[in-house]
Amino acid sequence: MTRWVGLLRGVNVGGVRLAMADLRRLVADLGHQDVQTYLQSGNVVFGSTVRDADALARGIERALADELGLTVPVLVRSGREMAAVAGGNPYADREDDPTRLLVAFLAATPATSAVAGLTVPGGETVAFTVTGREVFLHYPDGGYGRSKFTNTYLEKKLGVVATTRNWRSVRTLAELAA
Repeated sequence: MTRWVGLLRGVNVGGVRLAMADLRRLVADLGHQDVQTYLQSGNVVFGSTVRDADALARGIERALADELGLTVPVLVRSGREMAAVAGGNPYADREDDPTRLLVAFLAATPATSAVAGLTVPGGETVAFTVTGREVFLHYPDGGYGRSKFTNTYLEKKLGVVATTRNWRSVRTLAELAA
């Protein structure tokens, strides 16, 4: 049995409403075990004998569409991958405030040319590091909410679906999936 983390994009933050009880039920009905959610923003942790993250993501997406009429991108990471993300933040030693550290999880590894062309909007001091399917973000002079370097910006510039979580959520999800 492998532990997995499902990250739903845009849930309960701008139009798509989803009760976490419904998310837990849907994931359990797919045959997964020990299903739990974290916060109200579309984080689900579960155990499964399925070993294919893409198949897990597609299954959850289909269930959301079929049963609730919701079109929501789902990104899935293994517990091991989440532990690597939680242990690999290049900015963790520079910042005590977890709200200024975030991780954008990407649906796929972006093209090298897209990564090379990724820049911070003028006047901002955001630091970022793209590592495979994650973008580590550090907002030293303010919060994510005031920046133009957002999830939508990353999706547009990198050409892949993304969903962003703050550092506290990343660490907690890694612990829950351990």
